[in-house]
Amino acid sequence: MNEKLPKATHMGELKIGDVIIPCAVLDNGTRVLSEHGITTAFGSRSGASKKLKRTTKEGGALLPVFVASQNVLPFISKELYAGLSRPIEYETGNRSAWGFPAELLPQICDVWLTARAQGVTKVQQEQKCQQAEVLMRGLAHVGIIALVDEATGYQDYRARKALEQILDKFIAKELSRWAKTFPDEFYENMFRLRHWPYDPKSVKRPSVIGRYTEDLVYKRLAPGVLEQLKELNPVDEKGRRKHKHFQWLTQQEGYRRLMEHLAAVVALMKASSTWNRFYGSMQRALPQYGETIEMFPELWGKDDDEE
Repeated sequence: MNEKLPKATHMGELKIGDVIIPCAVLDNGTRVLSEHGITTAFGSRSGASKKLKRTTKEGGALLPVFVASQNVLPFISKELYAGLSRPIEYETGNRSAWGFPAELLPQICDVWLTARAQGVTKVQQEQKCQQAEVLMRGLAHVGIIALVDEATGYQDYRARKALEQILDKFIAKELSRWAKTFPDEFYENMFRLRHWPYDPKSVKRPSVIGRYTEDLVYKRLAPGVLEQLKELNPVDEKGRRKHKHFQWLTQQEGYRRLMEHLAAVVALMKASSTWNRFYGSMQRALPQYGETIEMFPELWGKDDDEE
C-alpha cells in the first residue's frame, strides 16, 4: 500500500432516490465519490470503462466512462474536465480505491441535462439523462458536501474538530500568573443595576456573582470554553476554585477576546437603567453559544422598580 495515498477516515453511502454511491471523507478533508459508484449510477457498464476512456484522449488526458461519449464533450467545462481527468486514488482499509471530488457530481449531471436540452443526445443515452435529472433534484435540496458528511458520519467529527480548534485558540496549556482583569466598572455597574450597595474597598461580594460571571462572560466568549475551564479549574470541597478562569486563557486569542467582551458588557451596563433591560440587551447582542437561555430568577426577572 502506498503510504503517500490519502486515507479514508469516514466512509458511507450517498443515497439519492434509488441511487446509491459509495463515498468517503479523506484525512485531508476531501469528500470523494467512488468512481465505480458514479459509473453505476449513470447506468454505464464498468467493463467498458477502459475502452471508452481511450477514445477520449485529449492532450494525454482521459475521461471516465460516464462522460466519455464524443457528443457530450463540448458541454464539459474546463474546470470539470480538469477534475475528471485527475481521479483521486485513496486508501480504504487494506486496499486502494479511485474517486472524484464530490462537488463535481452536480456538474456531471449538468453536462447530460444540457446535452439533452440541446438535442444532441442519442436514444441509448436517455438513461444517463434521466439519472442526471434524479440526482440534480436530490441535490437541489441539500448540498453535496452536507450529504457526504451525513452519509459518512463525518458531520459529528467535523463539529468536534471545529470545537477542538476553537478551544486550542482560547485555552492555554499552562496556567498564567494572576493579574487584575475584570475592571471595577464591571462590578460597580452590576451592583448599581441590582440595587446593591457598592464598596470598592471590599472584596466581599454576593455568592451569585460567580453565576453572573459565568452567564454574562464565559458562556458567551466562545463555544465550549466554560466547560473546558471548569475541567481545568474545578471547585474544591468548599465550593471554591483555586484559580481564576481567565488564568487558563491564551494571551493571543482567549485573553484578548475576554477583554473585548468585558468592554462590550460594561458598555451595555452603562447604557441600561435597569438590570432587566441590561440582561435583555445581552441576550440580543451577545447571546450564549449553543445553549438555551437560562431563566434564573436572580438573572432575569422584574427589577425592583418595575414591580
